[in-house]
Amino acid sequence: MTDELTAWQPRLQSLASAACGDDGAHDINHLHRVWRNAQALLASHPEADALAVMAACYLHDLVNLPKNHPERSMASRRSAELARRELAAIGFPAAQLDAVAHAIETHSFSAALPPHTIEAKLVQDADRLDALGAVGLARLFYIAGQMGSALAHPDDPLAAHRERDDRAYALDHIEVKLAKLPGMMQTAAGRALGTARLAQLITFRTAFAQEWAL
Repeated sequence: MTDELTAWQPRLQSLASAACGDDGAHDINHLHRVWRNAQALLASHPEADALAVMAACYLHDLVNLPKNHPERSMASRRSAELARRELAAIGFPAAQLDAVAHAIETHSFSAALPPHTIEAKLVQDADRLDALGAVGLARLFYIAGQMGSALAHPDDPLAAHRERDDRAYALDHIEVKLAKLPGMMQTAAGRALGTARLAQLITFRTAFAQEWAL
């Protein structure tokens, strides 16, 4: 990393850590992983403002509402507003605040806001990559447990003869949402990584259903 990134990272981590609650799927380790994902994507996009990307990666969950909260779709906008205030208070470059706020506001799947800058596209892809692969699978079941969802439908885990319902059955979430993410990635690098990580989930889903039926 550049000297500027190295200097700002601990300050951003401090802001993020102060806002982290007891949600193990959205803790400081999630933020570290999102930033690592973004660094991998930045290698293909040297034109992007890496400091704005790093700030958005660490601060995108400053306001973290549960998946089933009625105002969930507003969380990213509130995070962006709070991040702007917090960053301004610690002397973050004013010229980069808009880029950070836009990336935070548009990262959210539930908000459904389109990213218009390369920085926002990178942050959205980086966050969604953490919902895929082995860690994404662990986060899926962790969140499902918080929401009181069952692991899978007792008789039809792959939803061959029913409508999928990922609020009721955790396994359904793979097809309801996660399988769509690679195709929604904003960058070619994000799509490639997302496709590889989704393959792990599909393999797991097949194996799970086979064991479930024993």
